[in-house]
Amino acid sequence: MGGAPWRRAFGVPERPDQMPAFLLECDSSVLGALQKHLVLHKIRRKVTVERCPELRVWALLPPSPEEAGRAALLRGQESAAILTPDPRTACMGWRLLAQDEGPALVPGGRLGDLQDYHRHRYRQGVPEGVHDLPPGVALPLESNLVFMNGVSFTKGCYVGQELTARTYHMGVIRKRLFPIQLLGPLPVGGIAPGTTVLTESGQTAGKYRAGQGDVGLALLQSEKIKGPLHIRTAGSGRVALTVSVPDWWPTTTK
Repeated sequence: MGGAPWRRAFGVPERPDQMPAFLLECDSSVLGALQKHLVLHKIRRKVTVERCPELRVWALLPPSPEEAGRAALLRGQESAAILTPDPRTACMGWRLLAQDEGPALVPGGRLGDLQDYHRHRYRQGVPEGVHDLPPGVALPLESNLVFMNGVSFTKGCYVGQELTARTYHMGVIRKRLFPIQLLGPLPVGGIAPGTTVLTESGQTAGKYRAGQGDVGLALLQSEKIKGPLHIRTAGSGRVALTVSVPDWWPTTTK
């Protein structure tokens, strides 16, 4: 359930007989490509990059926003799993890495539906994986990765760093990835990624990115999200949509 280019790293508790290690969660569809990329850039360092097929990733979602900061493993299971807050936002709860069935390790845990997980994060405006963040298309600032601890301006070097830093410090980001809700009957097969989102007068407001049923994400011009928006469908039909600004975003962007 990880994301790429959005990725998450987890520090593994060190043991005297083990070398320091990190676990990196990513979109399973680009696992091979990411592994080759990391091996290519390790140069001569004595670093081993290998897959961990024995581990499973679970999303532990809070039953209510008030409980987002509280989670625990069953007593005696602390060494069998890694439980850590989702670094993107508190409303995404916790990530659980374990070899066993995740719900069995958490008091009161129950197995949910994967579609419900995706609907939850779409409502919260959280992109994940190559469908939401297409490599070579999605830009870090437009994708709100700064809000989700996905970009550092104090360390590292990466392709596009100069443009990203300059745009950030200028404070002008005209388009963002917003959570949307589609209203009315949807066409068979849903809305295709990249479909143009229009204003009432027919001007382009942005493009639909991805979604689950009637909720999803769209890359939209910030100045046009308050007016009526719609998507044209086959047969001269149209689907209206509403845009929301997540509560967890910084207030300066609202």
